[in-house]
Amino acid sequence: MRAMILAQRAPMKEKPLRLIEKTSRKPQKGEVLIEVAVCAICRTDLHIIEGDLPPHQSPVVPGHQVVGYIRQAGTDTHRFKVGDRVGVAWLFSSCGRCLYCHRDEENLCENPVFTGYDVDGGYSEFLIAKEDFIYPIPPELPSKQAAPLLCAGIIGYRALHRTCIRKGERLGLYGFGASAHVVIQIARHWGCQVYVATRGEKHRELALQLGAHWVGGATDRPPEKLNAAILFAPVGELVPVALEALDKGGTLALAGVYLTDIPSLNYEQHLFHEKNLISVTANTRQDGEALLHLAEEIPIQTHTETFMLHQANEALLQLKEDGIQGAGVLEIKREK
Repeated sequence: MRAMILAQRAPMKEKPLRLIEKTSRKPQKGEVLIEVAVCAICRTDLHIIEGDLPPHQSPVVPGHQVVGYIRQAGTDTHRFKVGDRVGVAWLFSSCGRCLYCHRDEENLCENPVFTGYDVDGGYSEFLIAKEDFIYPIPPELPSKQAAPLLCAGIIGYRALHRTCIRKGERLGLYGFGASAHVVIQIARHWGCQVYVATRGEKHRELALQLGAHWVGGATDRPPEKLNAAILFAPVGELVPVALEALDKGGTLALAGVYLTDIPSLNYEQHLFHEKNLISVTANTRQDGEALLHLAEEIPIQTHTETFMLHQANEALLQLKEDGIQGAGVLEIKREK
């Protein structure tokens, strides 16, 4: 099978991913072999490839927003059958034994395994996944539309949920990439006003198309105080900017797996009046199920730009340079 492999971490401009021929192993107990149709690219892939996150498996095939078809099943698999279309997300598996798993917080598991980081992911024609951790894809949802939901969508939904935003309140989104363009659709569905602060003109245009109440530059102050906000851009300097924009009792959720250093905060200016600063760590399977249900109900429309598997380096470089409107998707097997 063909796969784009990361053997040496390096800046994207050096094109660190290489196209190779690789043998896929057979699925073991509780696993399935999936033929990949599409795999959305993610800023987390950038952090893994460029070394912002510490290396886990090396070499590794990145990619953790996969839609494909089950082609072979190992023993003790019961949820799906060969031929079913399924989705694979960032959380490959959790241990099921630690304190956090026992209290339904598997995203905080002591021994998690992540797709495209600890095990080979979806920048490949085939991948292995745990059957218990994959999702059925709604039949009316095209694969290219579904793929960005499997990390960008899930993490955006979890961040939104953790802000405790209520119907009719004001939500700020800092950065407007793949996650934010899904979140705005959920927030609008919930009756919220959405204020978008982002540096890219293309992203501001998309935000307006999707119903943003206000758009501005990354550090611009919204015209009204916000009840909640989510920081998607991996830029720590925006934390005090977003906190200052919050109303009393507001919550800022940090949605990234990586963030540059946060500058000093002034207690009275940024945190007083019971403002909340929280982080988001990975996802639970319940988050994924809830997000896919919302995707059907709303319905969510993802905006995608398509690349071929061998163009993964170019696609990720465009993502790094804010050149993709919505989400980038690698098309690996053309569907009929």
